[in-house]
Formats: sequence, C-alpha cells, structure tokens
Amino acid sequence: MLGTLRKIVQEVNAAKDLKAALGIIVLRVREAMASQVCSVYLLDPESGRFVLMATEGLNKKAIGKVSMAPNEGLVGLVGTREEPLNLEHASEHPRYRYFAETGEERYASFLGAPIIHHRRVMGVLVIQQKEQRLFDEGEEAFLVTMSAQLAGVIAHAEATGSIRGLGRQGKGIQETRFIGIPGAPGAAVGTAVVVLPPADLDVVPDKSITNIPAELELFEAALEAVRADMRALSEKLATQMRKEERALFDVYLMMLDDSALGGEVSKVIRTGQWAQGALRQVVADHVGRFEMMDDAYLRERASDVKDIGRRLLGYLQQARQQTLTYPDNTILVSEELSPAMLGEVPEGKLMGMVSVLGSSNSHVAILARAMGIPTVMGAVDLPYSKVDGIELIIDGTRGEIITNPAKVLREQYLVLAEQERQLSEGLDILRELPCETTDGLRIPLWVNTGLLADVVRAQERGAEGVGLYRTEVPFMIKERFPSEKEQMAIYREQLQAFHPLPVTMRSLDIGGDKSLPYFPIKEENPFLGWRGIRVTLDHPEIFLLQTRAMLKASAGLNNLRILLPMISGTRELEEALHLIHRAWGEVRDEGTDVEMPPVGVMIEVPAAVYLTRELARQVDFISVGSNDLTQYLLAVDRNNPRVADLYDYLHPAVLEALQRVVREAHEEGKPVSICGEMAGDPGAAMLLLAMGFDSLSMNATNLPKVKWMLRQISSVTARELLAKVMVMDSPQVIRATLQLTLRNLGLDRMVNPSAAL
Repeated sequence: MLGTLRKIVQEVNAAKDLKAALGIIVLRVREAMASQVCSVYLLDPESGRFVLMATEGLNKKAIGKVSMAPNEGLVGLVGTREEPLNLEHASEHPRYRYFAETGEERYASFLGAPIIHHRRVMGVLVIQQKEQRLFDEGEEAFLVTMSAQLAGVIAHAEATGSIRGLGRQGKGIQETRFIGIPGAPGAAVGTAVVVLPPADLDVVPDKSITNIPAELELFEAALEAVRADMRALSEKLATQMRKEERALFDVYLMMLDDSALGGEVSKVIRTGQWAQGALRQVVADHVGRFEMMDDAYLRERASDVKDIGRRLLGYLQQARQQTLTYPDNTILVSEELSPAMLGEVPEGKLMGMVSVLGSSNSHVAILARAMGIPTVMGAVDLPYSKVDGIELIIDGTRGEIITNPAKVLREQYLVLAEQERQLSEGLDILRELPCETTDGLRIPLWVNTGLLADVVRAQERGAEGVGLYRTEVPFMIKERFPSEKEQMAIYREQLQAFHPLPVTMRSLDIGGDKSLPYFPIKEENPFLGWRGIRVTLDHPEIFLLQTRAMLKASAGLNNLRILLPMISGTRELEEALHLIHRAWGEVRDEGTDVEMPPVGVMIEVPAAVYLTRELARQVDFISVGSNDLTQYLLAVDRNNPRVADLYDYLHPAVLEALQRVVREAHEEGKPVSICGEMAGDPGAAMLLLAMGFDSLSMNATNLPKVKWMLRQISSVTARELLAKVMVMDSPQVIRATLQLTLRNLGLDRMVNPSAAL
C-alpha cells in the first residue's frame, strides 16, 4: 500500500489543477482498493452543501449537480462527525439517501473519510462496493491518508484561485487564510511578487504570455546554451572517461532534441505558458513517469531529467534577471527571504513581506521590524510559487496571509493600514513625554535592538534605554567570528548612541532557531539543546573575548549592562560571573579604566522561575524573556505555525510565573524588567505594569502604542484588571476580558486593531 500511496501522491502533486488532481485520486484510489466507486464531495462555502466534484463509478453527468446538506445522507454525516464511517449495509443506515441522478446501483458497503485542513472540513472522500462487507483497518487507514493528502491539494487550489465552479453560480476564486508566524507588526494589501531561488524547478509558478514567438526564441537560446555546455563538458572529460561513459552526454543532447523534451516544452509554450512554467510542467511529467517505474535503473533516470531541467532553467532565469518588475504595493514572497531581496525593490514600493521559511528571529524579520514593514514568516502551508501576481493581505501582527481577498475585507484592511499610518504619526507627539499613568506611576519603556537601523527608530520614538541588545545579530551577518576589535567598535556605537541611557547587552545567544553559518549546530531538538549560555560556557574563549569587547566599549560611558541568557541553575550563573570578573580584571590590567557593569539573568527557562530568589541574590537585576518563557512553559515551539494557536503569553500559567518572578526578585531588592512580544502588546502591558515590573522592553514600532495606552489608565484600574484575570483558567477568556475592559474604557483601538476583522 505504501508504494501505491507514494505513486498516487506523486501524480497528484504533478496535476496541473484541482480538477485534474481530483480525477487522479478517484481513479487511482478505486484501482488501489479494487472498489466499484470512488467519489470526492467538496464543501461549497457559499451554499454550505457537499457537492459531488469527481467520481469513478457514478454517472459523471452528476458532477457539480448532486449535493447534500451536512444533515443529509452518509456524506453529510461523515463531514459533520469529522471521522470515518465504515458500513457493511449502507442502505440500512437511517441517514442513507439514494440519488437517482448519479445512475448508481444500490451499493451495499460504504467507506467515507473527511477531508480536513487545519480543523476545517473541506469535503469527503468515499468508496463503495456492491458486496456486503466491512472494509478492513488497512483500507480505512489508506483512505484516511488519501483524504489528508487531498486536503493540502484543495487548500493550495483555494489559495491560488484554481478552485472553480463549486458554487451553483459558478463563482470560483475563494478567499483563503494561511497561518504563519508574526514577523513584523502591521497590515498591508498588495500584489505578490514571488522571488524564486536560483534554478529550482519545483517552485516555478505558472504565467500566461502573449508574445509566443519571443518566448520560443528565448527557450531555443537556452536549449542551445545547454547543448553547448554538454559538448564542452564531453570534450573536457575526454581524457578522463571512456567513450561508453561519455555517451551519457549524447543521451542529454538527445533529450534536448525537438523530438524529445525540447519539443514538448515548445508545444506547451504555444498554449500561452511562459518558458519556465512549460519547462517545469514537462520535466515534472517525465520525472513522475520515471519515478513510478519498477526498474531501479529507469527510476534513476529521473535525476538526469531533473538535471537537464535545472540547467535550462538557469539560462532562462539568467535571461530574465533584468525583467522582474515591482508594482506599487509590492508584497515580496519567497521560500526564504534575504536582506538582498529587500534591496532590489525600488524605494516606496515595498508594502509587506512573506517568507515560507524562517522565524520571528530571522535576520530579515529583525530588519523588517526595524524598517516597519509588515511581515509574516514561517508560512509553511502557503503554495508560494503559485501566488505570483495574486492580490494578498498580510497581517504581520497576527501572522496571517489572505489570498484572493473579497472586496469588503480588502477595503477593511486598507482602512486599517491607513489608520495604523495615521496613528503612528499621531503618536509622535508622545516622544518627549514620560510613560506615566494618570495617577503618577512611572515606568520606563526600553527597546530591543540588534541593528543600527533600530537605533534611529528607537530614538525617534522616545526610548529610555535598551532592555535587550541582541549581540548575535552582528555575528549572524559575518562570515566568521568577529574579532575583539570589530565587536568593540559595534558595541561602542550602540553605547554612544544611547548614552547616558542604559544599554543591556545580552551575551551571545545562538542555538535553537539562531545559527551561525560558520558555527553550525545540528541537533534533534535544538530548543532543548546546546544554546545560549550553554554554548558560550563550553567555549570560554568566545565568552571572554565578547565580554572584554563589551567592557572596553563602555570605557568612559559606563552605561553598559550585561545580560546572561538561558540560565537554568546557579552553577551556570556562577561560572559566567567568574568569567566576567576575569575579563574585567584582564581589561583593567591592560590599562583600560572601566567600572564593573551591572550583570543580570534572563528568566526564560521554567527552572529559573523557581530559582528566582537564589539567582537574584547573585546578580544586579532580573530580566524576563517572555517569548522563550511562554514557549517552554507551554511546550509550544513559537516558530511552528501548526501550533501557533497554543502559544499565548496570556495563558494563566505564564501570568502566574511572571507574578512569582516579580515578587521574589523584589523581595531580594532587585529590579525586574521584561522583554519580548508581550511587553510590546499595549493590553498585556497593563497587566505587566500592575504586576510591578520596573521597566518594559519592546521593538521600537510598538513603543508609542504602549506609552499611549499606559498614559490613559490609572495604576488602580490596571491592578483591578489583573486581579480579575488572575482567577481565570483560560487564555481566551483572559484575552476577551482584557479587550472588553479596554473597549469599555474607549481604548480598544490600540489593541490588535485587526482583531475585529
């Protein structure tokens, strides 16, 4: 069964559209399961009915005509219950319904599996047989597996607008939402411009063309270039390979002929498809056929076809390099965004960005936040290669992408984006004002930085210091470990830019989702592995050099604070403190007169929460890393969009942990700050103020919003709200209570403005 499943999946993935994919599935599943009927019913969101969309065994004229409501028939029952239904005598079931128009006989046995994508029922896959029998566990498992495969195909079809004709009026292109990871806050509406990796056939999108002769000429030039390459390679290797071995190049040349692959691509181009898309289509078809062959030798020939395809694509892309155009309101989409891609977009045209790979800590996400460009990362389910030219909405605050948005939603988001812009401009007047509640409680607002671009934005928004300077960012953009002198220059720039305000520099925090290209860390479970202080304590030469650079950079400024990440016990802290004092002694011995800076610990591991008192006794301050603390307390990878709905810093367990940290640190007489997304959420900031945090640190974009919010309330109101939510047991109820309170106070426009959409 596994081999059969693999072949079907390959065929389905190579299908040119949804209709073809459904046809392949019903045909192949019927064959594989030796059943008389296989059908697919899809849920039409307009009518709310399950519509027959493909069948082998029933009357094909019934496709698109036969439908049933969720409370009708066995198909409706499978869709409603969201679980498989296996019946030996289908007609005896009370929900059985016979449709004469399908031309079906009275099939006795019935097996149906729901098609579900991200908790949403999309349809039902059904097989039927004349004889009375229960399908066995293996058959049921096979059908469930096929329905899961079909779910992804349908979701992709919805996104790209290729799912058509579901509605009775023939309405087709559907608005579809995809969940990613919030990269940079804000909303944007624009046109997707897909930037493809070099010579990757799998991600080439379809594009229509009008100038077919020019396209054929372009492809012929690529063919000739690859032919020349093959001949040159053959001659170059003439002395190293036998004649029989060099025959491989003759095979390649034959494949490029007009009577072979070359001719097939030209044929597809003549239908109006651009050369790259035609090449992808033909190569995928050949590769699929080879890979399904039983003969191992022939299966291996698939790699030859792929190689030919990549070589041709390389020349086609090279010829088109200068033709990539960026419309107004460009939303840049790529498998993996890079800073260089941002630089290619003409100034003023970049509205937003989407990256299939990467996390909120990716270099490009940090850069996007610094530039104020709404960004969604980790959109793993988005069929990004097929969205070129499609209108998108991106919500960088919630990590959502909406393809083919309806006019009403599009207008709402345009209004939202304009409100965000006006709001940002209106908040500029707060820059010189203190963050102080209506009853006089003062709380400093600091910023998280990593790039020089962050400095300007932080100062424009009235930051009162740096609560977290990510020292790993300069390491990430180098091709080797930066020297002590290079680090010192970078740190000095930061310290001078904010002087005399405090700058909290976190020691190198790599591992997890932050790797250095020249110091790779390969682990099965990187978030629970070698990261943060664990790496630098194992490499004291890196830690000492960095600490020396920080200390030297602070000479004469004395606004440095050192922060230690990923501390889980007192032993790690004692080792780190020993190294810091050693570095300080070395710097002073070299003649640099520098004060010993305050040293703090990050509370981001659950163990550290329960050791707050012990840790606080040995350091000068405590800083909570809300992102990682939430991740570890809830056992949810915050960079995994599949569990994004479980990651919530308003979870009761997180709030309990935060209160405990503040209470115990204050009992030891040590100040406590918090950095991360929670601190930059205006609503959550009210709760943090009420808990007693001494300062909040956030990205510069959110700072004015938080300041505005906290200047509108009294500390009494904040404490009353905190007392109310601390007895609740659900993050959803806590969030709803928070939003309702703010709405009643007339302050809800500042809290996730897209939540109402």
